[in-house]
Amino acid sequence: MARDNAAQHPDRPISISAVSTPHAPGPGGPYSQAVTAGDFVFLSGQRPVDAVTAVIPGNFAEQAHAVLRNLVQLAAAAGSSAGQVVKVTVHLADLKFFDEFNAVYQEYFTPPYPSRTTVGSQLRGILVEVDAIAVRHPRGTAQS
Repeated sequence: MARDNAAQHPDRPISISAVSTPHAPGPGGPYSQAVTAGDFVFLSGQRPVDAVTAVIPGNFAEQAHAVLRNLVQLAAAAGSSAGQVVKVTVHLADLKFFDEFNAVYQEYFTPPYPSRTTVGSQLRGILVEVDAIAVRHPRGTAQS
């Protein structure tokens, strides 16, 4: 669900709208789940939290799947999809998970893969977080 804030900011040359969905966990602070700006979608860092149960899986692979499922759900709510993601930033609590993350990542993204940065980060109680930039589907075209 998009909420247009252009009326609050008449000096912006493009429409900027917040996006939210109950199919991904809500923000843990003063930020939007995602924001659309023109044809782009900026997806905030997704945590490995189940949107319904609020459960965080215990092992790394389950957390990686949860994060990427949340990201895909949020992209869909913004009128995009995994196939329209152009940039991904991956935060790993420990870089030892790099290869394991790649194996899960390839289940959600296919060539041409989005550009990507992977960094080691201090994460509060989770093993992985992912944010992304996507392009919205043109009106009237099928989503992949």
